[in-house]
Order: sequence, then C-alpha cells, then structure tokens
Amino acid sequence: MRFFYSIGIRFYTMLVRLASIRNAKAKLWISGRQNWAAQLTKIPDGVKPVWVHCSSLGEFEQGRPLIESIKKKFPDQFILLTFYSPSGFEVRKNYDNADLIMYLPTDTLANAKKFVKSINPAIAIFIKYEFLFNFIYVLHKNHIPLYSVSTIFREDQLFFKSTGKWFRKHLRYFSWFFVQNELSQKLLHSIGVTETSVCGDTRYDRVYAIAKEAKSIDEIDAFSKSGFTIVAGSTWPAEDEMLVKLANQNSGIKLVVAPHELHEKTYAYYENEVDGKVVRLSKTTIEEAALAKVLLVDSIGLLSSIYRYGKVAVVGGGFGKGIHNILEPAVYGMPVIIGPNFEKFYEAVTMHNLELIHVVTDLQELQKVVNNYTNNNDYLARKVEKITAFVEHQLGATEVVLQGIENKLVNA
Repeated sequence: MRFFYSIGIRFYTMLVRLASIRNAKAKLWISGRQNWAAQLTKIPDGVKPVWVHCSSLGEFEQGRPLIESIKKKFPDQFILLTFYSPSGFEVRKNYDNADLIMYLPTDTLANAKKFVKSINPAIAIFIKYEFLFNFIYVLHKNHIPLYSVSTIFREDQLFFKSTGKWFRKHLRYFSWFFVQNELSQKLLHSIGVTETSVCGDTRYDRVYAIAKEAKSIDEIDAFSKSGFTIVAGSTWPAEDEMLVKLANQNSGIKLVVAPHELHEKTYAYYENEVDGKVVRLSKTTIEEAALAKVLLVDSIGLLSSIYRYGKVAVVGGGFGKGIHNILEPAVYGMPVIIGPNFEKFYEAVTMHNLELIHVVTDLQELQKVVNNYTNNNDYLARKVEKITAFVEHQLGATEVVLQGIENKLVNA
C-alpha cells in the first residue's frame, strides 16, 4: 500500500507542476520546494530542533500559540516550521519565533527518510489535519516522538471505515493526540488509539492574546461613536451586496468593511452604491471618518484590532467555500453573523448550537437579526456576556499541550 500511496503523491506533484505553467500558486508550490535539502544545512550541527508542521495559514494560527510558549519557556530551543501550502509559507516566511521556515518536501518515502535523517528532531508536532503517512512512518521507525495538536476527527473519515486499515495503522504511530473535542477522542478510542486527551482549540488562546494587544485606530474610534456600528470582516461579493442594501435601508447603522481581497472593484462598489459618505481608512481623517456611513479597510493586518469597535460582526465566506475566522470578533464578546456554509467548522457549529452566533441566508434574515440588537440593548448585553463567558471557558489548550510535551524538550 505504501508503494501505491507514494505513486499517488508523485502523480499529484506532476499535476501541480503542469498547473504551475499558468497558475501562480502552483508555481510557488513547486519552486518553494526546490533545493529543500540545502535549506536544512541552516540547522546548526548537534542541534535537535522542534519540528512544527502546518498545512496552511489557518493551521499556523493554531500552532502559533504553542510555538511561542515553547520559545518563552525554552528560549534557546531551535524551531523548524514547515508549510505545505504557499498561502501559509508566503504570509509567514518571516515569522520571528521560528529559526527556520520552509516548505515541506512532498511526502514520498525517499523524501521523508532524507528529511528526518537530516533534521533529527527532538519531537515533531503536526497541526490539526496533517497526516503525512510516509513522514509519520519514518518518524516512528526512528523513535522520534510525534504529536498531533488541535486535531478533529469525523466519523466519515477513512480512518474509521472498513477500507481504512492501512491509514488507521499510522495513527498508532503518534505519541499523543491533543484533540479538540470528546467526539474525536471517542472515535480514536473506537479503533484502539488511547493516547489522547481533550484539550480544546489553541486558537482561542491566540485570539485572546491578540485582543489584549489590540491596536488603537483613532479614525475607526471616531467613526464608531456616532451610530450602531457593524464590523464586517473578510467579506465576499455575496456579503457585500447584502451589506450595501442593509446600510441603505437603515439610517442609524454604520459599517466598517474589511473585504477578504483588497480589490479596487470592491471599494468602488461601496462608493457607488451606498447612499451616504464612504471613506477609505488609508485616506480619511478622524473628522471625516466621524461623519461617514461606511468605512472601508484597505490594508491587511488590522481586522483583529478593528472588531472591538463594533457592536455586531459579520464574518464572510459562509455563502462560498466556508466561513473565515469567527473567533477574532467573538473574543470581544461580539455577536457574530455568518452565512450558511459553516458545518465543517467545529467552533461555529458549537457556538451555533449554543445560540451564540447567527446564521442568515438572505437580506431579510440579516435585517431581522440586526433589528434584534439595535432595538434591545438588554438583549445585546446578555449576548455579549454569554459569548465572553464561552470564550474564556475555552482558554488554556496551549498550556495543556505544553505540559504534555515539555519533558521531551527538557531531556532532548
């Protein structure tokens, strides 16, 4: 089976190489892996790194609190951070708390053997959904502790089907699973994997830390003081269309909008369609922002700080492939409104079941939810209290994981 799996990896790589002729992301995927072995010479002789692997940017945000906790407790520990996707590497290739950041070579047996032999890590940590079966096998054969962090399992995964015996076997090669929920632990136990603990999602620790260090933005502060402010983050055209109509139909509502993609077309859409003054953050003044109806965020890196200026948040993606980060606004106790595509996001499912977020499918439903908050301050206050309590209850996953692995670092 390993032979066929490796053939599949090579075939996939060939397809990406063909796609790279015209696709920029595929080109980065290929070029970033060239000469990967030479990059490993940057690890000093005799050093046993902690190897943390994340598929993409979302997984990195789950691994980041752990990396920073390791660095804080073991400041001299060498951290090797690898990515599978360009969307992770290209954004975080200059991250300060890792000593070496690179693309992980493709998961062939030859690559896995060469990579693991070259780095000889003290431990390896795979974040969430990363199951690289040749790397897992080689780490096991070399008696290197391997941990899976913030993992979620579902009943429909191959591991739990009658045809998944070969894949199941590799789960037993992990030293420990730090899973997000009890269902994941139950599923692992059902196939004889008992080295597990339920620790929650490390992203709560991350967004909580971000909120404590939120930047002050005077223009948005002035903007938010003269109306009921909704902060819409990572929006796509489906959300933009509803938000423009919402703004035009409600004189007392103000919008801060941070589109997912910084396109001139999106900014122009708001500027042309909104019945009121629309300003861009990079070009406005405090005085002008205070008088505006809509404020457009035309730069990256500010959204997590901006949410705190709103009463309610709209998070985009739910009318497309899936929602973006709902924890960033939730950490401020903000009620969050999303579109219907959220079932694959455990935190959203949990909060929806607890009636802590709102799912809407059209403008009418969005208007109804907003009305409940604009017309009833007590309702808003109660919801803020419940969301804040929920988030605070989720904190601490990073410390649980650190306690579980630190003996391996002390004795490395």
